[in-house]
Amino acid sequence: MSESLIIACPACASLNRVPVEKLGGGKCGRCGKALFDAHPVTLTAANFEAHATKSDIPLVIDFWAAWCGPCRQMAPAFEAAAAQLEPQVRLGKLDTEAEQALAARYGIRSIPTLAIVHKGREVARQAGAMPVGAIVQWVRGASRS
Repeated sequence: MSESLIIACPACASLNRVPVEKLGGGKCGRCGKALFDAHPVTLTAANFEAHATKSDIPLVIDFWAAWCGPCRQMAPAFEAAAAQLEPQVRLGKLDTEAEQALAARYGIRSIPTLAIVHKGREVARQAGAMPVGAIVQWVRGASRS
């Protein structure tokens, strides 16, 4: 019997059991959308727990706001990082203006801030805008520890 992981769907947040050897592919059993599409998921109060606490892969959260210049500057790099880091991790964007309770829960005081959460526990944090190469290197390094 092969090992499998629980993966939250980026479209509907349903939990899917996926064999490790098929991690890069697969579709959601509920909505039929791809489980990985090389784009960050938009995190909301409705889908946050599925991705941050119930999924077996780490979640890299970009805490941002529309009015933040450095956040807007880093957005394309974060998007590009998703293509390089999936399916080992899920990338997600959390609008701190729209989801103030979640931002407060993580004590976000400056944006952009990246945080890696695995099974509900924060494992790493990095403040400030970064280019795509730095994001990928930081996530890979932090995910190993």
